[in-house]
Amino acid sequence: MSDEPRTRARRVARDSGIIRHGRLHTRGPVRVILGFIGGALAVLLVSTVSVASIAVWDIARSVKPSIDLVADAPPSVGAIEGPVNLLLVGSDSRDGQVSAAGEDSSGTLNDVNILLHISADHTQATAISIPRDMVVHIPDCPGGGGGWTAPMNAILTEGGLPCVALAVSELTGLDIPYAALVGFDGVVGLSNAVGGVDVCVTEPMEDSYTGVTLTAGSHTLSGEQALLFLRSRHGVGDGSDLGRISSQQGFMSSLIRKLKSAGTLSNPVALFSIAKAVTSNMTLSTSLSNTSTLAAMAVALKDIPLESVTFIEYPGTTGGEGVYAGKVQPDLNAAAILFAALQADQAIALTGDTGRGTVLSSTVPDPEPSKTTKPEKTGTATDAPTDAATEAPPAVAVELPSSVSGQTAAQVTCTKTRSLAEQ
Repeated sequence: MSDEPRTRARRVARDSGIIRHGRLHTRGPVRVILGFIGGALAVLLVSTVSVASIAVWDIARSVKPSIDLVADAPPSVGAIEGPVNLLLVGSDSRDGQVSAAGEDSSGTLNDVNILLHISADHTQATAISIPRDMVVHIPDCPGGGGGWTAPMNAILTEGGLPCVALAVSELTGLDIPYAALVGFDGVVGLSNAVGGVDVCVTEPMEDSYTGVTLTAGSHTLSGEQALLFLRSRHGVGDGSDLGRISSQQGFMSSLIRKLKSAGTLSNPVALFSIAKAVTSNMTLSTSLSNTSTLAAMAVALKDIPLESVTFIEYPGTTGGEGVYAGKVQPDLNAAAILFAALQADQAIALTGDTGRGTVLSSTVPDPEPSKTTKPEKTGTATDAPTDAATEAPPAVAVELPSSVSGQTAAQVTCTKTRSLAEQ
């Protein structure tokens, strides 16, 4: 897959016969709060209702200090009802960004595309990464354009964030009412705010394109160094975007473990620092501009255990022909099993490996296990058979095909590295 300078992917094929799923209502995005995918997850994974509400209230007040859009006191917010589908798009644009992040790009491409799904019962969360080089159908965009087939990362230039959301909805079959576009500087701010994110690499890492250099072993990355690690493609896995995705998932899993640690989530000062660090470099759909919505998402996510937070790479293959030559071809059969399970709110279980860019190191216990407990049974011994008979059977997880790679937030992975000679 080529890394030549890209301005806009050429139109490789037209296909008006592709079935289209439910579409996102057009919502003009607005420049408001938060930054980068990790920043979004950081706000969503706050520890308590009160801290979540106060943090979001304070951010909203600081963003619009001269306009009375918030109450005089922090709102009381409960968990958002039902399932949540939130699309997080990372742009490689340098426009307005202090950080250059290695390789230059003259376009505005959606290099990172992650769909976060929270189950209706709020017991599991799944983040699906869609490869930037995956060839997909671009639907008719709300502002014009679309109606052709191209790599995923061409869509942002073609029709903006609403069009990316439409394409992902068509690809997954899930309605997407929430979307956010993030930039490079949010990564730097967030990683600094949390005091760095722990990663490990299997061998010395040196990427001649991004300039990142690490010795073999464990490292705590923050600022520009964290950004360069996440952007590294030639220095990880097999040098492809698929290798980089699994490396990024390992980073995000480590970030979530740190955010769920007792020291971070119980420290209001740390939480405010994180929230303040992500108050820029993100464009949100208007459906997310309501601060109560963000707080409600935080409540829905806060008690999900690490082993129930799963990062998945949208299944695909390489080595195809025609429009798929040098790109990624979707594995629609494997994807159908995954998204049918999510639509039905069934638990999922990975059977494949952690991806091309990482290897499993260990599994850690949840530092903040779910506070949800079963009510204690009362009554005499004669009541026991009746209680046992009416007790719901445990949910059976849907085993995903081995072609679906990924990891849970409870799994610690190390990034595979590539030598300069291999680059």
